[in-house]
Amino acid sequence: MPWIYALVGLLVGTLLGVIVSRLTTPGYKKQKSTQKELETAKFELEQQKQDLADHFAQTADMLDSLGKEYTKLYQHMTKTSSELLPNIPVQDNPFNKKVAEQSKPELVVNEETSESPNEAPKDYASGATGLLKEEKKEILDSEQVVTAKAS
Repeated sequence: MPWIYALVGLLVGTLLGVIVSRLTTPGYKKQKSTQKELETAKFELEQQKQDLADHFAQTADMLDSLGKEYTKLYQHMTKTSSELLPNIPVQDNPFNKKVAEQSKPELVVNEETSESPNEAPKDYASGATGLLKEEKKEILDSEQVVTAKAS
């Protein structure tokens, strides 16, 4: 029975020693504070990434609306310049030129995307090529090889 009390006392003492040493060791406290700083830095980084994504989304919306307003302004200037200066020919009106230039790229893009879907891309070779190409190979006798190399 005394051995059991000694063994229990040894286990309790070891457990208390580990707990006290962990709480009083400066390395353990430093590790805990470093871990807390790391978690704080990770949270701040994620917050900053989210703020940046929100900023770019808002900026994209603002640029889109700015482009629409810019187009409206040019259309308005084209309309009012032709109304206020009816004697100017259309080709001399600077606003008509800008509107025409802005609408041309849209036409080019529409023409490029209207290729027929059944047509093969232009970089494809017609027929078999390379290893798949079946060529008739000429079989030479040994005498023909000597004369073929010589000539």
